[in-house]
Amino acid sequence: MAKTLALTGNEAAAYAMMQINPDVVAAYPITPQTALMQKFADFVSDGDVDTELILVESEHSAMSATLGASAGGARAMTATAANGLALMWEIVYIAASNRLPIVMPVVNRALSAPINILCDHSDTMGARDSSWIQIYSENAQEAYHNTIQAIRIAEHPDVLLPVMVTLDGFIISHGMEDVVILEKPEVQKFVGEYSPHYPLLDADKPVSYGPIDFHDYYFEHKKPQVDAMETAVGVIQQIGQEFSSLCGREYGLFETYRMDDAEMAVVVLGSTAGTARYVVDSLRQQGVRAGLLKLRVFRPFPAAEIAEAFGQVKALAVLDRAISFGAHGGPLFMEICSALYNAHLHIPVLNFIYGLGGRAAEIENIEEVFTRLQKAVQTGKVDQAINYLNLRE
Repeated sequence: MAKTLALTGNEAAAYAMMQINPDVVAAYPITPQTALMQKFADFVSDGDVDTELILVESEHSAMSATLGASAGGARAMTATAANGLALMWEIVYIAASNRLPIVMPVVNRALSAPINILCDHSDTMGARDSSWIQIYSENAQEAYHNTIQAIRIAEHPDVLLPVMVTLDGFIISHGMEDVVILEKPEVQKFVGEYSPHYPLLDADKPVSYGPIDFHDYYFEHKKPQVDAMETAVGVIQQIGQEFSSLCGREYGLFETYRMDDAEMAVVVLGSTAGTARYVVDSLRQQGVRAGLLKLRVFRPFPAAEIAEAFGQVKALAVLDRAISFGAHGGPLFMEICSALYNAHLHIPVLNFIYGLGGRAAEIENIEEVFTRLQKAVQTGKVDQAINYLNLRE
C-alpha cells in the first residue's frame, strides 16, 4: 500500500533510487544535489539496498565510474547539478554514444560565472544535443515518479539511451511537500530485473567499447542514436500508461491544462508550471480563454504532438529558464517555433527569458505574459519576439 511522506525533492529522488536498487551508484557532492546522494548513502548504510556506492574525486570520475559499471553489465546511476554536469561533459557524450542505459537525476542550477547555486535550466539545456533523454519534473512527486519510469525507458531494447531526470534546484530539491511513495516490491516489479544486452565482462561474447571510428563508419553510428530517440517517443508514452496502474496518474510527453478552447497559451518546463496554472485559473474566472502546456519530455522533442495541441490557439508564449547566447531566443522557444513552422501553423509566438540564477517567477510576471498575449491575439502580430521577464532596467 502506498504511503504519504513529507519529503524534499532530493529525498524523493533518493527514495526512487533506493526502491530501484541499482547495482552501482557513483557519488560526488555539488549543491543543490548533495542532499540527494546523502540520503541515498543513508539507505546504503542502513542496508536498504545492495548497491555498491562509489565515492569518487570529481563529477568527471562519477560519470566515468557509472559508464564503466554500465558497460560491464550493471544497472548504474549517478546524480549531479550545473558545474558538475559541465565537468562530466566528455563522458556524458560517450555514455550516450555507447548506448548505455544510465539514469541520472540532475538538480537544475545556473552555470558560472558569476558563481550561482540557484535554479535555472542552463545546465541541462547545454546538454540537450548529447543524445540523453531529458525528462523535466514540476514537483517532488514527479521527480520520484519520473526517476522510476526512467529506468524502464533507458533499458528498453529499442531505446538503450541514458536519461536525465531534472528537478529545479532549491525550489523542488529543498522544498518539502507530501509525496506518495509506492511499496518497494511494486517498484521492483515495475522496473524488473536488468538484463544487459552487450556486457563488456561477458567472456563468451566479447565486445568492444569506445574504439576508433573515423569517417568510414562514424556517420553510420550516429544515425542509430537518432532512430533510438525517435523510437523513445512511443516508448515513453507506453511506459507512462503502464505506470498509471501503480500511481493512478498517467504520464505522457506533456500535460495540457484548460487547452480545449484556449485562444492563448503559455509553454513552460519545471516548477513554474504551478504558478502558470494558478494564473490560468484566475484569468478563466475573468472570462479570458487562457491555457497551459507543461512540457515533460524535452528530448526527444515531441514536435508533431505539440503542434497538434496548439491547432486552435491564436497566440503563444514560450517561457525559457535558460538563455542561448547569440541565438534567436531560448532553447524551448526555438524548438516550439520549428514545430509550428513544420506543421504550417502561423501563430504569433513570444519568447520570455526568465528566472536566470534563481530569480523568482511571480504571479504578476505570468500575468504580464498573458497581457502581452492578449495584445497579440487582438492584433495578430508580435511587437517584440524576444523578451526578458522580471529583469531590472
